[in-house]
This record gives sequence, structure tokens and C-alpha cells, in this order.
Amino acid sequence: MATQRKQQQILVLGGTGKTGRRIVARLQGQGVPVRVGSRSAQQPFDWTDRATWAPILRDVDAVYISYYPDLAEPGALEAVSAFTDLAVAAGASRLVLLSGRGQDSAQLAEKHVQSAGVEWTVLRSGWFNQNFSEDYLLHPVRGGEVVLPVGAVPEPFVDADDIAEVAVAALTGGGHAGQLYELTGPRLLTFGEAVAEISTVTGRTITFVPVSPEEYAGSLAAAGVPATAVELLTHLFTTLLDGRNARVTDGVVRALGRPPRDFTDFARSTAATGVWGRA
Repeated sequence: MATQRKQQQILVLGGTGKTGRRIVARLQGQGVPVRVGSRSAQQPFDWTDRATWAPILRDVDAVYISYYPDLAEPGALEAVSAFTDLAVAAGASRLVLLSGRGQDSAQLAEKHVQSAGVEWTVLRSGWFNQNFSEDYLLHPVRGGEVVLPVGAVPEPFVDADDIAEVAVAALTGGGHAGQLYELTGPRLLTFGEAVAEISTVTGRTITFVPVSPEEYAGSLAAAGVPATAVELLTHLFTTLLDGRNARVTDGVVRALGRPPRDFTDFARSTAATGVWGRA
């Protein structure tokens, strides 16, 4: 069994986000010193304010790098590359990067982290289960209608808890340095099938409505969503859901020695919390 290495402190960027807060909770539960990287933290961190970078890296040995809002965003590669260089210069000896499957810009960020001269692990993931319960799809699910510019292309939805567990193992344990883990769930589901499963476990009628990218962008804009967010979401749905990621991988099994969490298990446990009640 791999032994946990002694560390000064672990920095978790996006420490209040979907994966970050789960990582922070696990590290704290293990008694590992952890620093939360977010704009609301006591020592604030902001990707758009480089003056916040150096202070948060002080006395940090390992870093979980999660870029907000997405590595597909313009300027993301430059920011991640610059932060990586600064982290290494500040003394960080282990880097774990949350990346995205099928994204050219994300793979360029991966290469920079891999060539930084320290231990690295890349977690290349796809669409989170929790996008339906903690993010932009929560309100549509509550409202009973999920409208998206996607058709019958399947996606191996991955659970954020699985990502967090792999990240903690990579940040604290041995045997993960130099590994690129593609993290997926155990089976393929279309968005329509995923919504149907949520409908079944909630006992509610929740329908999935496929629309054109133009219709989707127009509806977001009409709802007051900022133009940059509209552009990013439309790009992600129309680019990444072209079949390039329509396969499951063994990343979770390789990293943790167990199968990934199934979407049905996620849906059942989430429905039990009541979060998917009517809007």
C-alpha cells in the first residue's frame, strides 16, 4: 500500500467549487494541512488578479490546479502556464491538474504542467454528474424541462466525488506521479437518457428537448446570461459532444482500484436530498 508523504501544505484552487470543496473536505478529514484557493478565502485567490498568486503559494508543497470557468476559455492556457511556473519557483513539488477530455487547449495546458520539472498528475475528465444538481442544469431539472443543443451523442458522465478521491490520492500518496488519468463513469448515456433517469428517481415528469445551437444561445441571452458564458456553454456543447468522447475509460480503476460511480447511484442519492424538487 502506498504511504502518504509528509507535506507542508496543499493548495486547492477552486476550493469552493464542485471538485475543490470535495478535495478540501477529504484532506481536512485526513488531517492534511490545506489552503483553499478562492476569491472568498481568507487569503484570496483570483485567476484574473496575478497579485493574489504569490501570497497563496507561500509554504505550499502540492497544488491542485483547477481553472475557472474552463480551460477552453480564452487566456486559460496563458494563465495556467504562468501559475504553474510561479508555483514551481515558489517550491511546489507536486502538481495535479484538472483537465478536460477532447479539448485542444486543455491538452496544451497539460503539456506545460508535464514539463514543469516536478511531479505531476493529470486528471482528464468529461461532463460531471453534478452539473445536473449543482450547476447550470439544476434549475431546468427543477423546472421540468432541460433544453440543450445536443442530440443522441452519448457521454460517460463522471462523478465529482470520484474525481476528488483520485485528486486526493495523487496529492498525498505515491504511485500517481507521471500519470494521466482519463476519468469517466462506467457507461455511456445521452443527455436525454440521463434526464430520463432523473425523472424516474424523482417521480416527476422531466423532459429533455434538443434544440439548435442558435436557439440555445438565444434562450440563454434572453434569460440574461452574460455573453461570455453563452459563448462558452455553446462552444462546449457543440464542440465536445460530437462523439469524440463517446467511450468509457479505466482511469478511476487505475487510480483507485475500484469501479467509478454509476449515474443511477448518483441520481438516486441526489433525489433523496430533495434538491430536484419543483422550482
